[in-house]
Amino acid sequence: MSLVDFFTPLNGDEFNNARFAETTLGFHISSYIKSFPVFKSNTTYLAVMGIQDGRNSPDNESCDEGPDFIRRQLYRLSVGSYNAQIADLGNIRAGNSVADTYAAVKTVVQELVKSNIVPILLGGGHHITYAQYLAYQGLEQRVDLAIIDSRLDMDISSMEYPGELTSENYLNSIFLHQPNYLFNFSNLGYQTYFVSPESLRVMDKLLFDVNRLGDFNSNIGQAEPLIRNADLLSFDISAIRSSDACANANATPNGFYGEQACQLCRYAGMSDKLSSFGIYEYNPRLDPQGQTAMLIAQMVWYFIDGYYQRKNDLPLQPKSHYLIYRASMQDSRHELVFIKSKKTDRWWMQVPYPNNNSANERYHLVPCLYSDYELAIAGEMPDLWWRTYQKLH
Repeated sequence: MSLVDFFTPLNGDEFNNARFAETTLGFHISSYIKSFPVFKSNTTYLAVMGIQDGRNSPDNESCDEGPDFIRRQLYRLSVGSYNAQIADLGNIRAGNSVADTYAAVKTVVQELVKSNIVPILLGGGHHITYAQYLAYQGLEQRVDLAIIDSRLDMDISSMEYPGELTSENYLNSIFLHQPNYLFNFSNLGYQTYFVSPESLRVMDKLLFDVNRLGDFNSNIGQAEPLIRNADLLSFDISAIRSSDACANANATPNGFYGEQACQLCRYAGMSDKLSSFGIYEYNPRLDPQGQTAMLIAQMVWYFIDGYYQRKNDLPLQPKSHYLIYRASMQDSRHELVFIKSKKTDRWWMQVPYPNNNSANERYHLVPCLYSDYELAIAGEMPDLWWRTYQKLH
């Protein structure tokens, strides 16, 4: 089966390149209207794809109608100063069952990632994240997942026997999936009054990263290493305050500001590790002025702009591009090794594998902040290092 079999083409009267000025993204996007985009070898691509399935998204089922509304705004935005290689594959329609939609999304994302093509998923319920995650099963690698959401979409009461998968409980299915290839999970922007203490205790027991909205209010840059550590990122539009993104039935007064959401997407685009990106839960029926569609289009624009500014900043390749810093703990049991990129000033920590691990992998690299290095030289163990160390052992 070819990828084209999963998609329906776009309306040529709206999305044909000829309708757009040469300075706009729409002119440079290769869209599936009559013929499916062809990916040339040795060329870096981004691939936009719509998901038209709003089932199992409580109170927000019309999010299946979102992809084309976002496109109408995205295509009109100015193209940046880069050679855009972007394809728009069209829309995956809802299958006969939600499971059929998951199977289609999983297959498409898996094939794109295997071909070093970064998919940008637009529309549908947040539970489509589960299918986005399943795509990595066939890649035989450990996966780090980051989700931007005001809630933790899990049901503690049914962790062992999850019921029907919805946008309110899909994390159960990810955490319990076998084989288990999830190494780390990060939530960015949860709001405490939406999250039960039991959920937070489960996250702590699993050594996962959960980060309150308030953690980023004074410095959105705190989110950068968390996103840089992720293979896939999923963004629930309800994590943005309703005054900036009203087109979601679960929108609330508090959340990220629109400009913060754009910065988070830019961090995602700039991450050399991140290989798929989804924005979910946009409901155009609640967007009469099209402002939320425009914000999402701008978020995608920032992701694209960040993507074309990737630095191939992989630690110690080559070593001359990096600085090594060492810090000894007060108990002398551990020496912490930090790596700083000369190109980007970004930081990583080395966390050792168990002694019985392969000689080819003596340590795990985890993105961090300069403040983690400051803690270490003051004799304190950074919490991020300790959690990672425990997961490896």
